[in-house]
Amino acid sequence: MAVNYGSKRIVVGAHYGLRDWLAQRATAVLMALFTLIVLAQVIFSKGPIGYDKWAGIFSAQWMKTLTFAVIVAMLYHVWVGVRDIWMDYVKPVSIRLSLQVISIVWLVGCAGWAIQVLWRL
Repeated sequence: MAVNYGSKRIVVGAHYGLRDWLAQRATAVLMALFTLIVLAQVIFSKGPIGYDKWAGIFSAQWMKTLTFAVIVAMLYHVWVGVRDIWMDYVKPVSIRLSLQVISIVWLVGCAGWAIQVLWRL
């Protein structure tokens, strides 16, 4: 006869905890630093801000690389938040899965568009 020493724990919902919390904070810090770098370049540029100035800011390879890293960080940041919302508030599994797939497709499409715009400069 088997002895049951406690109940079986069923883990559901947004159970990723500390890892996702830290990931969102780290990506938020990266996005904030990027914003400060772009603002500094805009504030300290001379003359009117037009397309040429914006293209000049993002034309350097280091800026394109940093912008790409921020785009990836933003995608992960958004995914963690949206996934947690779907997991916490949408209970039917089929609807939740559909919303998660739609969210992933949307985020990948936004990333592709942002990278295309960035490398077209």
